[in-house]
Amino acid sequence: MSDMNTLEDLLVHSIRDLYSAEIQLLRALPKMAGAATDPALVEAFQSHLEETKGHVLRLEKIADLLNAQPAGLTCKAMKGLIEEGQETIDEEAGPAIKDLALIAAARKVEHYEISGYCSAKELAEALANQEVLGILQATFEEEFGANKILTTIAAKLVGEAPGNT
Repeated sequence: MSDMNTLEDLLVHSIRDLYSAEIQLLRALPKMAGAATDPALVEAFQSHLEETKGHVLRLEKIADLLNAQPAGLTCKAMKGLIEEGQETIDEEAGPAIKDLALIAAARKVEHYEISGYCSAKELAEALANQEVLGILQATFEEEFGANKILTTIAAKLVGEAPGNT
């Protein structure tokens, strides 16, 4: 564990945590896509997998700009969220209910990432690091967009779910 004595130290720590989260997500998204049945949800997971690959590259670029290594930290929060997601994958449920449960698990991940990128953006802004801020903003917007897509799919599936009156 590295010392965190300055805003830049905290930003580097945040970038490393986000990097770990994104790397873990790269392994989880194909499983989520494989467990989904709704074609729009499968596409959303596959599309976000491609975005996530870009997020990893962006975080590597930021680490380079900050003269830091992106790897070496484990994001325990993402590890727990992915474990919950795996439990959802393993659950027996009808297609619409299973897809809604997968969306709920995925939205927890998105909200965690949105929060992490928001905090990192605030640090970059406080440090007047416009280049890092711009890169973080691009990823933040993609994470927010992914959450919005999941919300739209969930609204459709709720209408199709058994027990909806």
